Amino acid sequence: MVIVTLQRDKCIGCNYCAEFAPEYFRMSKKDGKSVLLKTVDKKGFYTLKTPNPEALEPCDKAAKACPVKIISVKMI
Repeated sequence: MVIVTLQRDKCIGCNYCAEFAPEYFRMSKKDGKSVLLKTVDKKGFYTLKTPNPEALEPCDKAAKACPVKIISVKMI
């Protein structure tokens, strides 16, 4: 299981996450911030839980590229 978390309110809209993992991240046209797809907001944190191990590599690249370090990725 791969767990990806985005702290959206701290996003600066750099677009790196959407470039590295476009199947999991999009940039909002409303406010220019990142959106982690198929998630629900829980107090400013968006969490994606997927059994797909192929999500690990692109999401990890996105997390490492994020200049404000608001993306976390772990595999359990």
